[in-house]
Amino acid sequence: MTDFDPARHRMIPTQRWFEDFVVGERFVLPSRTQTSAVFAAFQTASGDTHPVHYDVEYCRARGMPHLLAHGFQTLIHTAPGAGLFPFMVEDSLVGFLEQSSRFLKPVFADDTIYPALEVTELLPGRTTGVVTLRSTVFNQRKELVLEGTQKFLIRRRPVG
Repeated sequence: MTDFDPARHRMIPTQRWFEDFVVGERFVLPSRTQTSAVFAAFQTASGDTHPVHYDVEYCRARGMPHLLAHGFQTLIHTAPGAGLFPFMVEDSLVGFLEQSSRFLKPVFADDTIYPALEVTELLPGRTTGVVTLRSTVFNQRKELVLEGTQKFLIRRRPVG
C-alpha cells in the first residue's frame, strides 16, 4: 500500500470548522449500562468512598433499589470524546472552555443511560467561535436524569 498517508487516516474524513456547525445539530453518544464494574471503576478513579456508591445493603436500608451512581459518574458519559465530535474538529479545536450540569434524577446500578449533545448556540469571533452544546442523559425509562452545557472554542475556517 504505497499511497498510504497518515494525515488522511481519520475517523471523520472531512475536517469541520466553526462555520460548519448548525444550531439544533445532535451528536448521539453510546448508551451504557451502569454495571457494578462501572461503579467499581468510578469509585477507584474518583476516590469517593461513601457507601451509597458501593454497598447495596446500605442503599436498601435507606430506601434505594440499588447502588446510587455518583453524579460525575453519569456526567462523564457526556464527554464529547465518547462520540465523534473530537474527530470532527481535530484541526480546529482550540479548547474546552466550560461545563455545567444539573443532576435531575438518580441513576442506579443496572440503569442504562443514553447521552447526547446538541448545538444550542454559536458565538462567532474574528478567528474563532464558541460552540455551545446542551448535554442530556436519559435513562431506560425515558426520564431526563442530567442536563447541562459544554462550551468549546473552535477555529474558523482558514482563509485561502
